[in-house]
Amino acid sequence: MTDHHSTRSTLPDENVIVVLGATGQQGGSVASALRDAGWRVRAVVRDPSSASARQLAAAGIETVTGDLADPTSLRSAFVGAHGVFSVQPSSGQANTEMTDDDEVAWGISVADLARDAGVEHFVYSSAIAAGSTPTGIGHFDSKSRVEAHIRGLDIPSTIVRPASFMEILLLPGMGLADGQFSFLMRNDQAVQVVAVRDIGLVAAEIFGSPASFVGRTIDLAGDSLTGDELAHHLGTTLGRPISYHRIPDDVLRENDLLGRLAAAVDDGRLAGRADLPALHETFPFLLRFDEWLAGLDAETLTAATQSSPGGIALR
Repeated sequence: MTDHHSTRSTLPDENVIVVLGATGQQGGSVASALRDAGWRVRAVVRDPSSASARQLAAAGIETVTGDLADPTSLRSAFVGAHGVFSVQPSSGQANTEMTDDDEVAWGISVADLARDAGVEHFVYSSAIAAGSTPTGIGHFDSKSRVEAHIRGLDIPSTIVRPASFMEILLLPGMGLADGQFSFLMRNDQAVQVVAVRDIGLVAAEIFGSPASFVGRTIDLAGDSLTGDELAHHLGTTLGRPISYHRIPDDVLRENDLLGRLAAAVDDGRLAGRADLPALHETFPFLLRFDEWLAGLDAETLTAATQSSPGGIALR
C-alpha cells in the first residue's frame, strides 16, 4: 500500500484547494485528505460558527462563508485558488426541498465561477449512474447535465463518479436488528460500492497528479458485492447470521423512486461498471467492504443494528 501523504513535501504552501460540502460526508473526506496531503484547504460553509465548521477550523482547515445560491460569495472564495472540489447537495436526498433544476443550476454556477477565477484544476463529484443516456431518475440525470456543461468549459477538469456509499449499508432500520438485511440488488446480483473515506483520498491523488487525471471521467468503486456476499460480511462482522432479501416487489411497485433505483441496478447503471482491478492498481488504498467493516468502531456497528427507521440514500 502506498503512502497517502507522499505529496506533502512537493506542494508549495500557496496552493489552495477550495472544497464545497466540507461539512458533509463527501466534502469532509476530501478536505481531510487534502489537508493530510499538504494542501491548504479552504472550506466553503454557510455558517462558520456551526459545530461542524468549527471542527474543520480546529483541524487546520480554513473556513469561509459562502452559499451555493450566492455567486458573489463563491466568487470571493475562489480568488487565488489552485483547485476546486465541487459537490452539491443531491436533489435525491430525503427531506430536501431542492429540485433537480436547483442542483443543475448550482453545479453549473460553481463550474463557471471556477473557470472565471482562473482555477487550474476543477474536480466534480457526480454519481456512478450518470452518463450520456438518461436514467429517468432526476438526481442522477441532473449530474449528467452538470457533467456535460463542465466538459464544454475551457477549464482543466476531472469528473469522479462514486458508486453507492458503503456507509449507507449501515443505516439504522435496514433490518439488521432482526438478523436480516434488505437492499436494491438480488441475492446473486453484484452492486459496486465505495467508502466515503476513499473519495477524499482519490481526490487528493487527482489534485496531486493532474497530468494523469485532467480530462478523465472516473467511475469510482472499491468493491462489488452480491446481496448474499453483503449478508455474509455483515454476519461475520456482527458475529451472528444475517440473511439477505431484496426490497420486496410490492414495496418497489408502491414507491416510485425505489422502483426506479432497483430498475437502474437491474440494467447495470446503478450496479456500477467501474474497472475494479484497474482502480485498485491506480489507487491501492481503496477499501474492500470487509476491510471497511473491520475498521468501524463498536458504536457505529451498534447503531446499525437498532430498529429505528432508516432510508435508502444512494448519494
